[in-house]
Amino acid sequence: MVDQFPKCNGCDNPDAVYVPLSDFGGQGASIHYKAWVCTDDECGSNIKIRNGEVYINEPKLDGSQRERRDR
Repeated sequence: MVDQFPKCNGCDNPDAVYVPLSDFGGQGASIHYKAWVCTDDECGSNIKIRNGEVYINEPKLDGSQRERRDR
């Protein structure tokens, strides 16, 4: 299965690949492949799409620290 994802070019781990992450938009619509992150925790390489802009290697944040937004 690892061969199906693109190899991470941000680290030296030969087994590291980018895997896709999905999210939900402001209106609740599903957004597929919003981000791609390296499977190597030490690497931290990532590519994200936000409001049509592409962001590369933004810092990783711990989502458990965010305040919950009820809909």
